[in-house]
Amino acid sequence: MRRHVPLLAAGLLAATVAPAPAARAQRVQSASFVNGLTIPGDALDLSDGSDFDRRLGFFSDLYYDRRRGEWWGLSDRGPGGGVLPYATRVQRFTLQVDGATGRISDYRVLETIKFTDAGVPLNGLAPAPSDVLGNAFDPEGLVVNPRNGHLLVSDEYGPSLYEFDRDGAIVRRYATPANLVPRDAATGTPNYAGNAGNTAGKASNRGFEGLAVSPDGRHAYAVLQSAMLDEGAGSGRYMRIVKFDTQTGEAVGQYLYELDTAGQGRGISAIVALGNERFLVLERNNRGLGVGATLGGADKVVYAVDLAAATDVSDLAVTGGVLPDGVRPARKRARVVDLDADVLPELGGHSPEKWEGLAVGPRLDDGRYLLLAGTDNDYSVTQSGTGTQFDVWLDFSLADPYASSIQCPLGETTGCVFTTGGQPATLTAAYALLPGVLHAYTARIDGYRAPTTVPEPATLALTALGVAALGALRARRRPDGDA
Repeated sequence: MRRHVPLLAAGLLAATVAPAPAARAQRVQSASFVNGLTIPGDALDLSDGSDFDRRLGFFSDLYYDRRRGEWWGLSDRGPGGGVLPYATRVQRFTLQVDGATGRISDYRVLETIKFTDAGVPLNGLAPAPSDVLGNAFDPEGLVVNPRNGHLLVSDEYGPSLYEFDRDGAIVRRYATPANLVPRDAATGTPNYAGNAGNTAGKASNRGFEGLAVSPDGRHAYAVLQSAMLDEGAGSGRYMRIVKFDTQTGEAVGQYLYELDTAGQGRGISAIVALGNERFLVLERNNRGLGVGATLGGADKVVYAVDLAAATDVSDLAVTGGVLPDGVRPARKRARVVDLDADVLPELGGHSPEKWEGLAVGPRLDDGRYLLLAGTDNDYSVTQSGTGTQFDVWLDFSLADPYASSIQCPLGETTGCVFTTGGQPATLTAAYALLPGVLHAYTARIDGYRAPTTVPEPATLALTALGVAALGALRARRRPDGDA
């Protein structure tokens, strides 16, 4: 009689002993632009509340979950830049992708998930008091942990890294390295809401902007948007990429990324893993079409980046913008995408200011991959010098859409004035809120490793038992092959 290994043990054994594919170096060819979409600035998500409360927040980050075939788009702290109450949230959406060309179409929100802690919404309001982070939350980076399907989200206020279940409930706060906390270096007192009194740690509104996850889900990589206060802040060229262990929640490494140049609000907006220690990094300045931005001089670039030979600087500081002897930053291997080189007629041929979302999407029919980039439109809201908030309406047919832009009370279309001069203005069909933008690119990525589901530690223990059971059965095998 033939004896059979139990199905559970056999299945786990197969997953364990199956030969791994031969490793190949990640090499990314320059991407080719396919097409773009504009999503109206007054589009609504699927939450409750007024139309203004439900105004769709665009792409502080993007993520494609290959195992589930799901797209995710992250909203940040909401309109008003931390002044207005806003229940932070993430959108799960669908996007049609042509398998032959990579052309995208038909963006639709499927689910709006709000972030909560013990049932209390995590709010986009700035921390108050400023030295207590509390439930203040400015989500900027998003991945799905392939080990458990949970959402990992990075935050600018802390800077923090949180883990949420698929209903948006927080299940863990990762430990922020002490040198990153915005604080007075002498007293250690933090100010999470601004730079006042801080001399070290992350600069205000320049916390964890991007987030990546390794293919096996073992590590998450959060990146500061700009240099820390004690490493040059707005004039510094070295950002920190922080490596976290997703099992312990602790940081296990810090690495430097060098910007092409400093100034113009330049920093990192997104990071995407191509494999272990291989990434795409979106580097940009603050020029382009946006609310209150400078129109010309946009510079938005995606690089292929390698951390393999980078120095762990967890216990080191960059002072005066000079690297300590022997310290090596991440290596920039290739320029993959020039985002501002591809503009849409719907925006009058102008590049958006805030390219912040980046994801590797599905593999196409010919082996290329879709690269999806997205913008944050700041909800098309700006504020006056006294802090009053306004909707911003633009006529994109003009050579300079700012020249006759109109400001209206939030959520209203009457009582409007021209931004310049403050004279009464009437909205016409020529005007629209600043939209969200998606660009589709295609690229060949040799050796790309997408995040895939791997056994949890408890499952691995069961797998070991299965291996032992199979070994015992083989030891008892008869000469004729039957056990």
